[in-house]
Amino acid sequence: MQTLTSGNRPTRPTPVFALVERILPVRRIIPCIGIALAVSAAEAQEPVDRDMIARIKAEGLDHSRVLASFDTLTNVFGPRLTATPAFKRSADWVRARLEEWGMDNAHLESWEFGRGWTLEKFTLEMIEPRYFPMIGYPEAWTPSTPGEIVGAPVFLGDKTAEELRALENELRGSIVLSEPIQPAFIREDRPQPTEFEEPVRIGAPPRIRADGPVGFRELPALVRGTGAAVELRPNQGAHGTLFVLGRDRGRGNEMVPSVIVSAEQYNMVARMVQQGVAVRLRVNVETRYHEDDTNGYNIIAEIPGSDPDLKDEVVMFGAHLDSWHSGTGGTDNADGVAAAIEAMRILKAVGANPRRTIRVGIWGGEEQGLHGSRQWVARHLEGDANREAREKFSVYFNQDIGKGSIYGFYMEENDEAKAIFDTWLEQLQDIGARRNVSGHIGSSDHMSFIRGAGVPAFSTLQDYVDYDVRTHHTNMDTYERLTEADLQQSAIVLATFAYLSAMRDEKIPRGLVP
Repeated sequence: MQTLTSGNRPTRPTPVFALVERILPVRRIIPCIGIALAVSAAEAQEPVDRDMIARIKAEGLDHSRVLASFDTLTNVFGPRLTATPAFKRSADWVRARLEEWGMDNAHLESWEFGRGWTLEKFTLEMIEPRYFPMIGYPEAWTPSTPGEIVGAPVFLGDKTAEELRALENELRGSIVLSEPIQPAFIREDRPQPTEFEEPVRIGAPPRIRADGPVGFRELPALVRGTGAAVELRPNQGAHGTLFVLGRDRGRGNEMVPSVIVSAEQYNMVARMVQQGVAVRLRVNVETRYHEDDTNGYNIIAEIPGSDPDLKDEVVMFGAHLDSWHSGTGGTDNADGVAAAIEAMRILKAVGANPRRTIRVGIWGGEEQGLHGSRQWVARHLEGDANREAREKFSVYFNQDIGKGSIYGFYMEENDEAKAIFDTWLEQLQDIGARRNVSGHIGSSDHMSFIRGAGVPAFSTLQDYVDYDVRTHHTNMDTYERLTEADLQQSAIVLATFAYLSAMRDEKIPRGLVP
């Protein structure tokens, strides 16, 4: 290495990276073996405010409030089924926290949903030939049973449609096992999306069903025709895990009360009946419909933009507040809500002064069909009346699918945005970020923005360990599924991406979005 001199006085050799920094606008030096260098061309083109990112990380790690928020959502409010009093209480609490933390215009926006539903009391046990408490949970919007039902269960899972029609009204008041014995269980999670560029399956796992004599779609009407008092059904979860959603919420008392039962226990009872054992069960389902307030609610708040030319443009991120009812909605989606409101708190705490407005949206009714986000997009972004707002909308980031830390984003094949996001994500690798994936993913609130308004919207890419087999839409989706480190990391990623999006000279490229 050449020794540089100043006059006749020798000096210490100048490190090579210092020389490069004097010549090129290098923003990141990556050490390899010995003293090797790598210059990121993407970073040279996409400015990164490392000082602000460092402040966001420090606030998110050293002064975090995210675990307290997550605790309140999962343990204090618990299940947050849309249009229930628990959902409304949690929505009011989220709005109050955002206002307390200094957000502007923190408010609720309502939209018509329909009546809510809560479970008031539930009993499921075998009382003969031995006592055996059973694991089960009623489906949402199922009606109450006509009091406590005690009797011999009737197995219908091996009967044809003709045989079921012949039983019309003959099983009135009885307990029926409506489906065949559950043949298999979900044993594996879907692949980790960070390991593949190809799309990873989205949504709930495909239902594993036995090839019974009656089609699944035909069965409910046939069961109603029997006059049964309550219907027991298996699911594909193992080890007492129950995948519990809801039945047709519009039918109300026309439905037969339906209970999802641990598949192993359902199979046990069905086999006992087939063996001719005199089995007796006790079942009681007491539910309540809520009709005083049939609204769903979204919670909206913002940090106003400061640039006179860009302040009316919007960067938005969010998550859905509602959950199914058999767990406490830890991964679906209290973690996303806690991270989203914490990201807003972080930005306010570090004195962020974004050029564009940064807005958070906490949605209701996602589980029943993206109702909250679709209503908001229709009201604020769709149609000719909202053309200007749509043109000034930069990007929406959604946290929902998966659990744990945010590894990156599904890029919806938007290569221009991916080049930008790759640069940003590199700054977060020290806290667990991995990569952005080019492909699409659906089944969550970002799709309301893409389909409804044609604006760029991206979903977080998260962890799938124990997601399919244990937590997604199950009675095991609880506080224990997340760690404080997961929640802190997610909030930092959301805050960073929102801030950098709000500070760019240009909006996020629209890519293939129509």
